[in-house]
Amino acid sequence: MLSLQNALKSNAKRISVAPMIDWTTADFRYFARLFNRHIHLYTEMISTNAILKGDADYILRYDNSEHPVVLQLGGSNPAQMAQCVKIGDKMGYDEFNINVGCPSDRVQHNKIGACLMAEPTLVGQMVRAMKEMTDKPITVKHRIGIDTFDSYEFMRDFVEVVANAGCTHFIAHARIAWLNGLSPKENREIPPLRYDDIYRLKAELPHLFIEINGGIDDLTDIKKHLNHVDGVMIGRAFYHNPMLMGACHELWGEPVPTHREILQNLCLYLEKRARQGANLATLTRHYLGLFQGLMGARKWRQELSGKGHLSVDDIRRAGESVLCQNGL
Repeated sequence: MLSLQNALKSNAKRISVAPMIDWTTADFRYFARLFNRHIHLYTEMISTNAILKGDADYILRYDNSEHPVVLQLGGSNPAQMAQCVKIGDKMGYDEFNINVGCPSDRVQHNKIGACLMAEPTLVGQMVRAMKEMTDKPITVKHRIGIDTFDSYEFMRDFVEVVANAGCTHFIAHARIAWLNGLSPKENREIPPLRYDDIYRLKAELPHLFIEINGGIDDLTDIKKHLNHVDGVMIGRAFYHNPMLMGACHELWGEPVPTHREILQNLCLYLEKRARQGANLATLTRHYLGLFQGLMGARKWRQELSGKGHLSVDDIRRAGESVLCQNGL
């Protein structure tokens, strides 16, 4: 049996940053990669309409340093999902993921997200159509149930139908989604976490790659879950405390990057973005957690927030102040 370190190095197990609308943009993903070269990064959910009717090159842009990077798609039309995979495949994305987990009523109206758990046959049709366009993995991110369809058997049946269509990798958020009555934020907090259901899913379907998501926020939790499933996906904890991604280097037996290294490399990236004409003040919201837990972290957040304009020198000075305050 592989050790955890060897399993991670061979990709038999993995850690991922969850797709988050408005958060896992290209500018955040570059930042995230500075903390850990192994973690799988996901785009925010991108609808098929946005890609097929908009500027796909701009919407799907990413930096080569982001690999491995996964394109998460929102849609329910198999032909349109397949066409988006064809476009994303040409652009070099490493995997493609179907969103069957988002509980927002904004996407339900377009038959996107968690509501699709009620239609496993349709999800299977999407998987088949997408697989015809690429040799790269097609994965599904889902909840453990929706509304009153909250039994373990409901989730297992969903997974089995979709697996029969050719999907072998599932990312399960360990809460049900209430499609009516709860906001997306409440759906992340109110339904209880049921990790044991996902452990059971892996035990009963050992041939599938099962990744767990929801309420995981420290290295101890990550190690615990990797004893039961194949992967761990984390969203807000990585976003708000990105050094947790750095701490994960311990799992690969590698040194953790320093705050100074991260700041230096971030400034190099921001210099490039400034040359491209980006308003850096609109990007810095992604970097507020860099010094989480250190003296001066609040001042760093204040310096980077609510400004109409910021230069790279402004950002560098604010960061150097925190580093000096902490003797780093």
